[in-house]
Amino acid sequence: MANPYLPKWEYIPDGEPRVFGDRVYIYGSHDRAGSITFCDKVLKCWSASVDNLNDWICHGDIFHVADDRDHKSDTDWTTEINDLYAPDVVEKDGKYYLYAYIMNGRGCVAVSDRPEGPYRLLSKYKYNISEEITCNGWFIDPGVLVDDDGRTYIYCGFERSFLAEINSDNMYEVLDGTCIEHFIPVEDRPEDGFVGRETWFFEACSPRKVGDTYYMIYSPKQGSRLAYATSDKPTGPYKYRGYIVDNGVDYPGGNDHGSIACINGQWYIFYHRMTNGTIMSRRACVERIEILEDGTIPAVEMTSLGFQDALNPYEITPAEIACVLKGGAIVTEKNVFERVITQIKEGCIIGYKYYDFGKDYSSKTMEFAMQVYGLGCDCDVHILLDGEDGEEIGSVHVGPDSGVLTTIVKAVTGRHAVFLKVTTDYQGWQCGEISRRPLFDLKQFVFMK
Repeated sequence: MANPYLPKWEYIPDGEPRVFGDRVYIYGSHDRAGSITFCDKVLKCWSASVDNLNDWICHGDIFHVADDRDHKSDTDWTTEINDLYAPDVVEKDGKYYLYAYIMNGRGCVAVSDRPEGPYRLLSKYKYNISEEITCNGWFIDPGVLVDDDGRTYIYCGFERSFLAEINSDNMYEVLDGTCIEHFIPVEDRPEDGFVGRETWFFEACSPRKVGDTYYMIYSPKQGSRLAYATSDKPTGPYKYRGYIVDNGVDYPGGNDHGSIACINGQWYIFYHRMTNGTIMSRRACVERIEILEDGTIPAVEMTSLGFQDALNPYEITPAEIACVLKGGAIVTEKNVFERVITQIKEGCIIGYKYYDFGKDYSSKTMEFAMQVYGLGCDCDVHILLDGEDGEEIGSVHVGPDSGVLTTIVKAVTGRHAVFLKVTTDYQGWQCGEISRRPLFDLKQFVFMK
């Protein structure tokens, strides 16, 4: 599956990847297309075989803070102001524990005999640390680590981080005297590498242990990145090491949340991207990463690949999997069956990484076709390789009407990114000034030998 790697109608942000047995599970929040608020009142779980990461199965709603058409609420203290945010799930002694962040409400722990749930309420958190630290018991963005010695730690926070040890006998009681504040600082701490907003803590704690090293994946105050810090102990101190992915590079970015997972020997970073012109409509994405011998993780770019090695240019590409959107263009959902790139204006850049065009090809040319919804304007779409100023292999004229447009382009071989660059001489007048008006909507395209 290309990015986003779940079915394109599904909006799962804040994804926590967990490998249990021979399957990888994604636990996250649940957004809606074009919403004006974050998340809703259910948590969903998706999973795939570690041997087939292109076939994801939905396990439905696994926890609820309100009645719906199929379930009663799993909590009796929540109301219409309470939504479910950013969960985590860990395994301990054959049981699976879900840590729920309830907006404007007390967080809790639920338990199941299966990683896919459904989960039943175990308890609200029990603790003797201050309400200021816990945000009145919300325990924002809980990330949980069950260490090799069986001890359990929870990491939380919004604009201030804290960690504490949990009683591993019940998995919901915070042990007295174990709370540590600001394990990721909110100001400069040069001795640990935390200098500047791109290193300071904002939210989205996600702990992982790799060998003997403890990693904390988190969202820094820079906003659109996932950064990481490491320690030789679960309680720190943590040292800033860099960032892994930035969902705002040449794309409409926003808060990010996710983590790393090793699947069949390959490491991945799971994160989310924004759609529908809002930071409250997010979809799950993934990129391959590498953890070097010194423990560092080189930053990776956003791509359209998901779990694929390469996109096939001779299969239809849905426009919505673009990983580059510059100049105001956005992905938007018209209905459950149809999502397009809209707000395409003069100078917009739409990019896809990466295609494998194959090896030797006897012809010098091939065809390119794209389906558009016209908006009463004329413009040209330039088809470029490997960058917005890359080699132009052809162009297609878009007129005022909707339809399928075809053109002849240069035949190419090998691995390439494809960029679509929009130009026009059309100028409309609005309130006495020339306006950059939308020119067309893009649904899909394909190359044809």
